[in-house]
Amino acid sequence: MSIPTTRRIVSVNKDDHSLSISSEAMPSPGANEVLIKVAAAGINRPDLMQRYGLYPAPADASPVLGLEVSGEVVAIGSEVSRWKVGDMICALCNGGGYADYTVAPASQCLPIPQGISLRDAAALPETFFTVWHNVFQRCNLKAGENFLVHGGSSGIGTTAIQLAKAFGANVYTTTGNAEKCAACEKLGAIKAVNYKTDDFLTSLADTPTGKGMDVILDMVGGDYVQKDLKLAANDGRIVFIAFQAGFNTEVNFVPVLMKRLTITASTLRAQSGEQKAKIAAEIEEQVYPLIAEGKFIPLIDKVFSFDEVSAAHRRMEGGEHIGKILLSF
Repeated sequence: MSIPTTRRIVSVNKDDHSLSISSEAMPSPGANEVLIKVAAAGINRPDLMQRYGLYPAPADASPVLGLEVSGEVVAIGSEVSRWKVGDMICALCNGGGYADYTVAPASQCLPIPQGISLRDAAALPETFFTVWHNVFQRCNLKAGENFLVHGGSSGIGTTAIQLAKAFGANVYTTTGNAEKCAACEKLGAIKAVNYKTDDFLTSLADTPTGKGMDVILDMVGGDYVQKDLKLAANDGRIVFIAFQAGFNTEVNFVPVLMKRLTITASTLRAQSGEQKAKIAAEIEEQVYPLIAEGKFIPLIDKVFSFDEVSAAHRRMEGGEHIGKILLSF
């Protein structure tokens, strides 16, 4: 196919942080990259943070917003062997996803899973990579263990609920209203707690197994930290991936000592290409068969056109979404 000489991108106005569509020269894939004609892109909270200057792109990443896409491979680098022109893929991008064409490392690309549409596959990479790395690689969640994810109705949350259940864990979550609680329980959570009306520490203190949470995935921080320590089971693992309620809080660390807890944290963007390639390989090997068995399906909240990117961001900022928000090309 003929590749244009320019591409359309979302630009951020540095003065008022507004979004607009502009054009720039078409990028060429590096030796280990592919050029993708984008079908859809996922909207993620780090995009909003970057837009407002709170999460700057690394020096070696594209300054254009967007961390995940799906689409068609239209060009490949000289050292790419797996992918070929015409392949339909989804990819974790090093920025640049809010564009009609973008480049991505070949090792961070995955095939479109069986049963998932090309558009909806754009909802997979960022959440899959994040959940797999933090819940399964870092915290080693096992079948039969109790798992708590805060923000269960988010893209990360809906993914974590389904994957943890598919791997045999007992899943619990917190979220912000009755509709979201019902959606989380439909996805497989044993109990979803409305944190606006109920104290999740009290509501989740007595689980059927009677031992607390073996693994907790927290994207809230703030005063949730102390509650996490109290809810954790002996030898529990707590992983932080964001601090939406604040980075600073006062914590009593006695439970860490008494329960032999492990506390860890990570951001996906700062990790090496080698680590991301390892995550991608494990996802394809261990998660893709579950998708083929119908044990996971991306929950799509709403799809916006490329020109409606500002409305898509407002949807996420409003916090009423359940599942992933997408831009469709």
